[in-house]
Amino acid sequence: MSEWSVAEPRKLTFDAPVTALHVRIVNGTVNVVGTDEGSARLEVSEIEGPPLTVTHKDGALTVAYDDLPWKGFLKWLDSKGWRRSAVVSLTVPASTRVEVGVVGANAMVSGVDGGTDVKGVTGDTTLVGMSGPVRASTVSGSVEAQGVTGELRLNSVSGDLTVIEGACPLVKADSVSGSIILDLDPTSGPTDARLTNVSGEIAVRLPHPADAEVEANTASGTVSNAFEDLRVTGQWGAKKITGRLGGGSGRLKATTVSGSIALLRRPPSTDEPWDAPGPRGAAAGRDTAAPSDRSSQGTTGAPTEQKGL
Repeated sequence: MSEWSVAEPRKLTFDAPVTALHVRIVNGTVNVVGTDEGSARLEVSEIEGPPLTVTHKDGALTVAYDDLPWKGFLKWLDSKGWRRSAVVSLTVPASTRVEVGVVGANAMVSGVDGGTDVKGVTGDTTLVGMSGPVRASTVSGSVEAQGVTGELRLNSVSGDLTVIEGACPLVKADSVSGSIILDLDPTSGPTDARLTNVSGEIAVRLPHPADAEVEANTASGTVSNAFEDLRVTGQWGAKKITGRLGGGSGRLKATTVSGSIALLRRPPSTDEPWDAPGPRGAAAGRDTAAPSDRSSQGTTGAPTEQKGL
């Protein structure tokens, strides 16, 4: 095993294979990029407080604070630990298995297909161009996934969960009070989408023509539906949108207790940008839906120092 203590800005290149990456920081920023290169590179451009420990053992590269474990990460609330910060950038082979944990820091991971697991407390997470399985959990930070083609599992307490141009075989998103915004653009097969919320809204934009069995329901929120082949039932209290679009090879199941549900339709041309509905999205969803919209109200090796990444 090789180990380094990083207490000031530093750049390292690891020539030995890196097959797994583990990053755990408090405050600051983490950027991880997957590439076709065989080596991994690390840059710590800013650091305050205790040093980061960098280890490389049996293909696993770890950049973390010693007192910040992965197990129980989302419950780590050591007040002394908040007086620290680091800005960390890493380039790793795209096939690397990535684990990132951030407390009060923002995380961005892109181009990784070896599988990614991100845990955040208050920082925001951005996931771009991922083809491997992805899991992201957050307490109050937001999660945005764009162009993800692998299985996607998202979980939050109050943070918003947003998927843009999702082509995933499976999307599973759960929140308590954060909004769930799902923009599906399946290109390689049907999508199985399972969305659950308590008081937050759910807005889903499906391609047109769509191909899915749909079941969306809310106990007390409003509903908005842009598809003529789907039916809206319930006038007071519980409301439901059900039916089959196309051959029904995909699946959409969305449930919220008191939040609103909006089913929107993608325009035929993908050149048209989409403005995702905001926190009050059910109303905004009606404005962006197709003209046929129907709404229901009430409804190792030693590294070498580098001058640049």
